[in-house]
Amino acid sequence: MQGTTSPQFNAAGAGGVLLAVLAVCVGIGVLVGWAVGSGAIGALFGAVVGILGGIAAVYIRYGNMS
Repeated sequence: MQGTTSPQFNAAGAGGVLLAVLAVCVGIGVLVGWAVGSGAIGALFGAVVGILGGIAAVYIRYGNMS
């Protein structure tokens, strides 16, 4: 009889997901900001969205670790 194994929480993987989502959102923010005239404000807006999106992505990926 085999026991069920639960997936292990990988801190490096969670950090990678967080960083990847943040970088994509900042990049999109810079492009949108550049298109409307201010890349710096777009990057700032992208960073805020990226932090929240990154937290949500990590929660979705690793939230069901029971």
